[in-house]
Amino acid sequence: QVQLVESGGGLVQAGGSLRLSCAASGRIASVYGMGWFRQAPGKEREFVAGISRSIGTTYYADSVKGRFTISRDFAKNTLYLQMNRLKPEDTAVYYCATSPDYFGSYSDRYNFWGQGTQVTVSS
Repeated sequence: QVQLVESGGGLVQAGGSLRLSCAASGRIASVYGMGWFRQAPGKEREFVAGISRSIGTTYYADSVKGRFTISRDFAKNTLYLQMNRLKPEDTAVYYCATSPDYFGSYSDRYNFWGQGTQVTVSS
C-alpha cells in the first residue's frame, strides 16, 4: 500500500501561481512512476504530468506544457507540481497517483491515489 496526501491547493487569480505537494508513505520502494491528474466539475479526470521516481524523466499534457513543472524530492518522498500562469480552465480537483511501472497519461495504470486538493482560478 502507498498512502498519498496532497496539499497546496487554493484560490488564485488568473496569471498567478500555486505549488501543489503530495507526500507519499508506505511501500515507496514499489513506486516507479508518479503523476498528477485533475478533474473539473462535469468532466472526466485528465492527465496533467508524470515523472519517473528514480531518474526524474517527465511527461506533460499539451495543455500545461511550458506552464507547469512536475518534480520530486526523492529523499522526502514528496511529489510537487509548480503551476504558473494559471488560467480559469485549470480549475479542478488535483490528484496525485503512483504506479509500479508507468508514468504516462493512462489513469488505469496508476494504482494508488490521493484524496485530491481543490485549485480554483478566478478570472
